[in-house]
Amino acid sequence: MGSGAEASVAERRPFPVSWDQFHRDCRALTWRLNAVGPFHAVVAITRGGLVPAAIVARELGLRVIDTICVASYAHDKQGELQVLKGVSEQTAALGGGTGKGLLIVDDLVDTGKTGRMVRDLLPDAHFATVYAKPKGKPLVDTFITEVSQDTWIFFPWDTGLSFQPPLKDGAA
Repeated sequence: MGSGAEASVAERRPFPVSWDQFHRDCRALTWRLNAVGPFHAVVAITRGGLVPAAIVARELGLRVIDTICVASYAHDKQGELQVLKGVSEQTAALGGGTGKGLLIVDDLVDTGKTGRMVRDLLPDAHFATVYAKPKGKPLVDTFITEVSQDTWIFFPWDTGLSFQPPLKDGAA
């Protein structure tokens, strides 16, 4: 699901994002990144970074796509970080071991915990996210939309079409 790690469910501000909007935001991110590159490879932070990384890689014409697999969320609670898989030796070599020329992509930077961990692993890589919250924003080089820290983003892969009752009881 999206993110809003520190706010309780009742305190979160919902921010639903459709597939169309997400695709537009990813293309806007790519437009900004095109002026920053070139890049040797894209590194997606899984799982949220997989979709935007695919769009960015397509738009920039990049064929080398790798992942860094970090677990931090259990449904809607942020827990301890764990690197499940690092970047491959081949990708690390493209970045000279420090990430130079590599593009890290994620859907969102929230508290910055995951971002800090990935920055430590690839300090010279360019870090891009589609959405950024205030606590994590300083870790990101490029992003498209800033949302408040108490916002819970509902990404299109986490949602489905369903009936939405009117705000006022009995208005249906």
